[in-house]
Amino acid sequence: MTFDKSSKTIVLVSGGMDSCVTAAIAAGESAETAFLHINYGQRTEERERQAFNDIADHYRVKERLEISIEHLAKIGGSSLTDEQIAVSEADLVSKEIPTSYVPFRNANMLAIAVSWAEVISADAIYIGAVAEDSSGYPDCRPEFYEAFQKVIDTGTKPDTRIEVRTPIIALTKADIVKKGIELDAPLHLTWSCYRSNELACGTCDSCALRLRGFELAGEQDPIAYSLPA
Repeated sequence: MTFDKSSKTIVLVSGGMDSCVTAAIAAGESAETAFLHINYGQRTEERERQAFNDIADHYRVKERLEISIEHLAKIGGSSLTDEQIAVSEADLVSKEIPTSYVPFRNANMLAIAVSWAEVISADAIYIGAVAEDSSGYPDCRPEFYEAFQKVIDTGTKPDTRIEVRTPIIALTKADIVKKGIELDAPLHLTWSCYRSNELACGTCDSCALRLRGFELAGEQDPIAYSLPA
């Protein structure tokens, strides 16, 4: 698929590895990118914000928007936002929805991105959703994004054309690592840990998936962990 290099696009950048590689892809497919970062009261909000700005600096992104949707923390229901729910140790074979799932988070984020896209005349929104995560996170499935595309088409102005793009949705974590290295994405600037703002814990779901991805790709993860990687 080819894209119009004259286009302006929005990239949802959490600061994690998946969104960083997605940003690298968007940078190669767009004339101009705007970066959107959303805080939702997560435990590692401060560290993720730093990673977002570091990645944006790397790509010399001038147009950045940070939004707070802390109502998700007030609603609760996730170990990422509720101190009463412990971040569980990784179980990479489980098909159950993990405690780290934030109810309908991606729909909230996409809705904000669409609003911004209408205002700044962006014609696409990139999000680093990965279907490998979909057994745990229902809003990472391809059918979710297909359905949301219909919502955008129906709920925006008649002359608005905004496409949701999920360029890594079919990739494994190992493939994402390889793609990031191929595109020279700044993986050393990213933050994936659900638990810590200092050293990555290495044992939460996100850390474990990331570490397995690097191991299967035959590469060394450039960030430091509190436990031996």
